[in-house]
Amino acid sequence: MIVRPLVPPRVAAPARSTRRLPYAFGPRFFILLAAGLVFVIPAWLDPRAIAALFVWNLAVLALWRVDLGRIPSRDGIEIARAWTSPLALGAASRVAIEVRNHTRRPVTVDVVDDVPATLRQTLPEARLDVSGGGTGRIEYDVAPSARGDAALGDIALRVRTPWSIAERWLAAAVRQTVRVYPNLGEARQQSMFLLRSRQVALEKRRSRVVGLGRDFANLRDYQPGDEPRDICWTVTARRARPVTRVYQPERSQAVWIIVDGGRLLRARTGDRMKLDGLVDAALGLANVALTAGDRVGFLAYGRRIHARLAPGRGGHHLRTLVDALATLPADGAEADHATAAAAVMGAQRQRSLIVWLTEVAETAGVPDVIEGAARLAPRHVVLFAVTRPTDMHAVADQAPSTDADMYRMLASHEMLSRREVLLGSLRQRGVLVLEMDPGAPTAALIDQYLTVKERNRI
Repeated sequence: MIVRPLVPPRVAAPARSTRRLPYAFGPRFFILLAAGLVFVIPAWLDPRAIAALFVWNLAVLALWRVDLGRIPSRDGIEIARAWTSPLALGAASRVAIEVRNHTRRPVTVDVVDDVPATLRQTLPEARLDVSGGGTGRIEYDVAPSARGDAALGDIALRVRTPWSIAERWLAAAVRQTVRVYPNLGEARQQSMFLLRSRQVALEKRRSRVVGLGRDFANLRDYQPGDEPRDICWTVTARRARPVTRVYQPERSQAVWIIVDGGRLLRARTGDRMKLDGLVDAALGLANVALTAGDRVGFLAYGRRIHARLAPGRGGHHLRTLVDALATLPADGAEADHATAAAAVMGAQRQRSLIVWLTEVAETAGVPDVIEGAARLAPRHVVLFAVTRPTDMHAVADQAPSTDADMYRMLASHEMLSRREVLLGSLRQRGVLVLEMDPGAPTAALIDQYLTVKERNRI
């Protein structure tokens, strides 16, 4: 997979005519024509005023032709589109349009950029004055509302001289495709806050908790509550005081992140799809796992396998994972969970942590995703993460005031009961089940991952 830079590249092109008649009349042209109407009044008394009006109109047309020749045309104006930061879902970013005038005459330029609706609801328009041989710059904001690739078109220009009698229509071929990534900044903030809080809590209870990993970290003086088996007797004999070994959770373990892109994840919570929340959670977990020294594998699927990355580590691996998450589509059909489970079992033979980010349909039968997670449980530690149906809980907890409300409440209770039966069956088979807040799933997922590491479950 080709890894592109996070910040879209700067693109530039000369402004050239794209129409058969790429010119028009400026605002002062019509003012001058209107001024010629003063000859209509004396025309009632002297017919020669009509000839004067005709001469006046010809003079205005001649001025228009002269002014049109003064407007830069081919290669006289260069346009560039520059990006100041990476594009992230739900995060505002700024785009700069640079106009360079290669001629000696000052010009006034009206700029319209062809931006898709997924980046900005309205087309950005601006006017700027550029001196001869100078450069003008304008900026506008974009707020991406969808992940993936977005295509921007040409930049349209309407150029006039200070006379404003004629104007020329030009366009710069600066088409480009930019990629909108998950919100990595937000995921990192939540991850760092959670890691700091967990580290403080871990230090407070380290002497009381058993099984915080078996990788040797360092030596320290023995404290009440330490395990006697952790005492290093050789160092104790040299120092003449008890010294104990301090362990840390194992590193370099395999962590697989499976993201479901089926139809259930197309449902919206607020202003975004459930899939977008799971993508942010997957990115935050991958960042923490790589920082902790583990190897992260990735599988994204819908009706077919969309992306698969073998477990790896390092900055380049994380960048590849970010690109795969950014382009993960939401299929309109049910996902093939059995194929996803078989792909992970075939790729990962040794025991590992499987984090499955998905959703469960409240059906009378057993969904395929439940069966797939149960198949992985005997060999791996499976963390089955779904979003909590907050809307359904709100309906179930609401006191009904009409018959329709009562039926709606009873239906919600029945669906929640089926859901709990399905998740309970996974718990009985040894699968870790996590219900996350759909508005902020990242923190809960990372917290559960750290708990698994601390308890040495892998």
